[in-house]
Amino acid sequence: MPKPALRFYNTLSRQKDIFTPIDADHIRLYVCGPTVYDRIHIGNARPVVVFDVLARLLRYVYPNVTYVRNITDIDDKINARAAERGITIRQLTNETTKFFHNDCMALGAIPPDHEPRATEHIDGMIAIIEKLISRGHAYEAEGHVLFDVPSFPAYGKLSGRSTDELRAGARVEVAPYKKSAMDFVLWKPSDNDMPGWDSPWGRGRPGWHIECSAMSRAYLGEVFDIHGGGLDLIFPHHENEICQSCAAHDHSEMARVWMHNGYVTVSGEKMSKSLGNFVTMAELLDKTRGEVIRHSLLQAQYRGPLDFSYDAMAESEAALSGLYRAVGDAPIDRDVPVDDAFLEALADDLNTPLALARLHQLANMVNRGDAAARPILKRSAELLGLLPDTATAWFHHSRHDDGIDDASIQAWIDQRRQARADRNFAEADKIRDDLASHGITLEDKADGTIWRRG
Repeated sequence: MPKPALRFYNTLSRQKDIFTPIDADHIRLYVCGPTVYDRIHIGNARPVVVFDVLARLLRYVYPNVTYVRNITDIDDKINARAAERGITIRQLTNETTKFFHNDCMALGAIPPDHEPRATEHIDGMIAIIEKLISRGHAYEAEGHVLFDVPSFPAYGKLSGRSTDELRAGARVEVAPYKKSAMDFVLWKPSDNDMPGWDSPWGRGRPGWHIECSAMSRAYLGEVFDIHGGGLDLIFPHHENEICQSCAAHDHSEMARVWMHNGYVTVSGEKMSKSLGNFVTMAELLDKTRGEVIRHSLLQAQYRGPLDFSYDAMAESEAALSGLYRAVGDAPIDRDVPVDDAFLEALADDLNTPLALARLHQLANMVNRGDAAARPILKRSAELLGLLPDTATAWFHHSRHDDGIDDASIQAWIDQRRQARADRNFAEADKIRDDLASHGITLEDKADGTIWRRG
């Protein structure tokens, strides 16, 4: 059967649009990843799950998808935390990146095709900044380079704010060297205690926004299909990405579709580290399974708020138990099509609550004696990253493996194989250790790597 047209809410157009790819033979997706100065909390985990589902859906519909999610490993928060702990910035970011990968595996998220670190793309950032200066969109001042916001008339089109509103409401650094209060930093000087790189403007480090412009361009080109991230990134981060990328490359758009997930709340208040009302993934994984957390994060449509509670986690565990009883121990059969109603729900702007409801309808059909619904249930759930185990494994669960599905394990093994081919043996060893911490044992053979649980 023909696959349905996908419809996504585009923050840029402020409406739900039919997704029209730039090249239907190659879909390109970029998602802003974590700033690795601490363990992620459940709010940070939401985009991991949301955009993993998006990537799974895109791969089901289209023949080739490149999914890029960056690691921000240069940031003032990182500098401060490393100094506070008395360790190097590299030690801190390596440690927290490993924690992040462990949390992603526990959530059943398939790793992106590319996961660039900002510090690996400094040359690309400098090249874009040089272009912006040459085109009259940026200027140097007291060792800083700043984007000249008034030089870009379309500034504000993503957030929908007027220039006056942006000038009045933007959280900007007040500095005498700025031409306009809205101008933002592309490059800033580093003292001897801070990380820094040589540049035409002296030793320094990049501003946050230029990092994603450089990394997305390196892997996806100057204009790509979908850019994702949390609602809090619309302004100023994504707004600034658009203006600097479009101004540097002389395009009217950076990404065709902009998708943003809503906040995770606690009693209606946004969960955040600054408010101190957050629960880390580490704390949750001590209490429940990664698949339960994933299911809980899918219970609300991704654009709206999702209120966290341990009661909701208990409800998710009960719901998953019901689905596992229906699906039994049958292996997944990828020759079986995904259920039409389930797929229509996901195709309609990732309506995961409706998709979950359809899974339970399929489970009820199985329980009423419709055996044909069982493989369809198993195959459909895979697009949500659910039901990777057998019922036997679920009900006799060893928390050690966190229910990581076979596709996720194979994706990590593929990344390890590439790291070894690139002679990056430290990265290859890290992936082996990460998998081992989840109860996955690797064995390298002459014809490839095999793996087993436990």
